[in-house]
Amino acid sequence: MFTNFEIQNVRVIVVIFILFTIVSCSSTQNDNTQNWTADRLYNEAKEELNVGNYEKALSLYQKLETRYPFGIYAQQAQIETAYTHWRNSDSASAIAALNRYKKLYPNQTGIAYALYLEGLINFNDRKSLFSAITGEDMAERDAVAGKQAFQSFKNLVTIYPNSIYTPDALKRMNFLINVLAENEIHVARYYLRRGAYIASLNRCKTVLEKFQETPAVEEALAIMIMSYGRLNLPDLAENSKKVLVLNFPKSPYISYDYNPKIKGGLPKKLRDQVETTWREEGVFNKIKNLFEERFF
Repeated sequence: MFTNFEIQNVRVIVVIFILFTIVSCSSTQNDNTQNWTADRLYNEAKEELNVGNYEKALSLYQKLETRYPFGIYAQQAQIETAYTHWRNSDSASAIAALNRYKKLYPNQTGIAYALYLEGLINFNDRKSLFSAITGEDMAERDAVAGKQAFQSFKNLVTIYPNSIYTPDALKRMNFLINVLAENEIHVARYYLRRGAYIASLNRCKTVLEKFQETPAVEEALAIMIMSYGRLNLPDLAENSKKVLVLNFPKSPYISYDYNPKIKGGLPKKLRDQVETTWREEGVFNKIKNLFEERFF
């Protein structure tokens, strides 16, 4: 004999099952893509992407992956999902999709695409280092995204030197080198203003060790001269000045006192300008043709 409590529980379970069945049937009946082939799902998703219906495109790509996980379209859908997330202003989901793709297809031709797209997403990360549209000074922002972008581009040009994405990646890498070096100088200048001379020196040494070919080396030496002077280490200050004179005999930092309160330590008229602003309007349209490649 069942107790009233047990009978009541059975009734609840039956009701839930019936409701679930009804909803499931309703969802299936309302899904007009139920009998679509992989080819149609892919082409429809692509069309939605091209006209800017990103949420609809993502939904179709997801259905394609779910229904045809081992078909020739699944790989393409996964990597285009990442691009669609980026176009939909969801960088985090785009990066996650790319990481998933690289894990599933480590030796496929689409890896070059994935590395390039990963680099672009970080390069244009407006929440951290970059703002391609507004033209902000990238050297004065958090360098994490810049370092990640540089690494992605570096992996691309190293592993796939003949890729169609490599020329643009190289241009961005050359720009990033100066930006990352200037970022170290920006922080060193901040520490110098705060009286944190050791921290300032450490940033300058990073420039000398990792960014030897950049214009930032000149200002790094000027900061080192002042920092060693403030630490009452005249010999080291003098050695730094000798290195500055030897490598930059016409440097304005030799004749003028360094001022950590202004960018570059000197008035603009006295020093060369280092470009740390990347202005690029219409970045999606500019590189759109690079994202039309199929990997099957």
